[in-house]
Amino acid sequence: MAETRALKFEELQLLVDWAGNEGWNPGLNDVESFWNLDPEGFLALCENDKFIGGGAIIRHSDSYGFMGLFIVDEPFRGRKLGTKLWLARRDQLLSRLKPGGTIGLDGVDAMVTFYEKGGFQQYTRHRRFQLTEPSPECKTSETICDLKTVNFETVLEFDRRCFPASRPQALSNWIHQPGAISLAVVENKTLKGFGVMRPCQVGWKIGPLFADSLHTADQLFQAFQIQQTGQPIFLDIPDNNPQAIELCRKYQMEEVFGCERMYLGSPPKLDNESIFGITNLETG
Repeated sequence: MAETRALKFEELQLLVDWAGNEGWNPGLNDVESFWNLDPEGFLALCENDKFIGGGAIIRHSDSYGFMGLFIVDEPFRGRKLGTKLWLARRDQLLSRLKPGGTIGLDGVDAMVTFYEKGGFQQYTRHRRFQLTEPSPECKTSETICDLKTVNFETVLEFDRRCFPASRPQALSNWIHQPGAISLAVVENKTLKGFGVMRPCQVGWKIGPLFADSLHTADQLFQAFQIQQTGQPIFLDIPDNNPQAIELCRKYQMEEVFGCERMYLGSPPKLDNESIFGITNLETG
């Protein structure tokens, strides 16, 4: 008989390993980063005490949570065990939020109808683009600096415009994760945008990439390209920011994946025009 329970740290490592096997290309430090977001934010599915699946139910605030990293081990698929796990995750996360709270998720196309039956509504499409070779015209602007040198409260304020909750500890951990390259654009002592590029099983992923204009986002993206060390770069962009699509087209990036951002509850009010890349598809 299959049952759900709190997921253990070592099981999160296995879950992320499964994600790698599925081609999700997790970051090299995602296990620690995800766990530190919310140690109570993961649910395990077990059968006869054997861990066979799990997923994230991250509580970013008392009014916003995120469901992701949803995997059932391949030998146990096709028995509706995933449905049991998904419903348990949704209901437990709702219980961790105040009444009227919102849950987000990124759903693959094949699962959209299922999620809609579970109360979620489509909001915008998230598309993953890949850049294999850096542009020879890339250059580093004098306004580019190490994000870690920028006043953190200023960074946090900018981040809150683009993310549905204040996340000081999570953002600090993300910026300082091992091997990551964190950059900002500062003009006349004003933060214009920032981004984090983290090492993954294959290449790098940039996320978040938040900027006040296409010009600023391009400055950051060029600076990241210079740092790519011959490995591909991936960027997850929202369709409701046409300038993010324009950025990818400028560098003739290849679209390699797509999913639907969906919400249960009221969609958060964000500065969508400043979101050129989301943080990640697994925890929001």
